[in-house]
Amino acid sequence: MVIFDKTGTLTRGKPALTDIIVLDESYDRQTLLSMLGGVEDQSEHPLARAVVSGLKQEVKGSFIYPDSFEALPGKGVKARNENDEIIVGSFRLFKELMPGMVDDQELERHRKELSLQGKTPLLMSVNGRIRLALGVADEIRSEAPDVVKSLKSAGMTVVMLTGDNEATARAVAAQAGIDNVRAQVLPEHKASEVESYQQQGFKVAMVGDGINDAPALAVADVGISMGTGIDVAIESGDIVLMRGDLNGVLTALDLSRATVRNIKQNLFWAFIYNVLGLPVAAGVLKIFGGPTLSPMFAGAAMAMSSFSVVSNALRLRFFKPKNSHK
Repeated sequence: MVIFDKTGTLTRGKPALTDIIVLDESYDRQTLLSMLGGVEDQSEHPLARAVVSGLKQEVKGSFIYPDSFEALPGKGVKARNENDEIIVGSFRLFKELMPGMVDDQELERHRKELSLQGKTPLLMSVNGRIRLALGVADEIRSEAPDVVKSLKSAGMTVVMLTGDNEATARAVAAQAGIDNVRAQVLPEHKASEVESYQQQGFKVAMVGDGINDAPALAVADVGISMGTGIDVAIESGDIVLMRGDLNGVLTALDLSRATVRNIKQNLFWAFIYNVLGLPVAAGVLKIFGGPTLSPMFAGAAMAMSSFSVVSNALRLRFFKPKNSHK
């Protein structure tokens, strides 16, 4: 089984703010956007960076920065600016904090529309009232569908793991050709998801890039880190794809198979040399009137054994991936 994280792995990790929907006209739009920009600028999450980047073109003047800030991993952020309490995050976060409000028909319509387009829907509230709905989209990597198809053709099960809502996750997975989707998985539960598949008998390779993926990369039988990711994810992986190209997953599999074949060939030739050489060196042929093996020839045979094994191993220098993937 190969499990892919979504953001920054199947997608390019460069999301963009695509939709700003004002839900409360009684609040000044520019003030709302300035407050939103100030809060999101405190976060390092890719979606927050996308919001900040998009707002720089929308806001006239500078952001209004909060007095206090709290990150809610996998859900959103909370902040306070003088007398204003500001919350920005996923629909799931608001269902926990304001269940009655999120059940509003208009909000549900916006959520469905954004999700079906493969966008991540976010909300912003000020003082307990939801003021804005946002849509953030992350472009899928162009090579993702072909990589997934190749993995399936090789008999592997492919799964996408993400904290996004079910509709958004399935929209992105459909673009990549992935049928098995695990959505709304909190960062601290990703490693548990990997373990659950291992308990079902799968050998699991996990492909990820972010700090949320590090525990899952460490738990997987093979952790594959995107080289464009952060240091902790790279340190947690067994394999690092330096160019951040998903074709590297196929190359790693091909190279691994070629290496194992090479090892088996080397073991075979080393075994043959010893099976033939040791009895002769021990004088077995002399019993039947044959020759003994001179120490000089025995040394030469041993050198030839090592030479053939090393030479065969060095053939991997000329390894080229199949199907022209790099």
